Amino acid sequence: MTSKDAQSTGPAVLLRSDGEVDEATLAYARTKIDAALGRPGLPAVIGEVRITRAAAHHADRPWSATAALHVGRREVVVFAEAATGRELVDQLQDRLRRQTDKAARPGHHGHPTPAPPWRGGSPIPRPAEGSGRTADSHSV
Repeated sequence: MTSKDAQSTGPAVLLRSDGEVDEATLAYARTKIDAALGRPGLPAVIGEVRITRAAAHHADRPWSATAALHVGRREVVVFAEAATGRELVDQLQDRLRRQTDKAARPGHHGHPTPAPPWRGGSPIPRPAEGSGRTADSHSV
């Protein structure tokens, strides 16, 4: 399948469509995607959003959307399916907003919490960074 429409929605977010996607749905999608990704305080967002309408008329949810974005230094992937184009775009906007909020939130920045001992993590507590002390085993 070839892409029928490829237009930029933001500074670096490309909106593509496959199948019989009408201009009204694309315009609505551009507006909603810009609203979700163009918020103040959000890091630079680059990537692609693809909206597809299946040719099979018997499908329960012929509309689908996939977004593959980089929000700052984090990757965000969002998928949505719906029965109508408008419903799909609304669902996509909600999921984009939620996932970009998570990606933009300050936090661990790629440093996950250590695994618990029953999952192969170290049973001995580690000292806090910069404390200069080592953990003891509390032998009695």
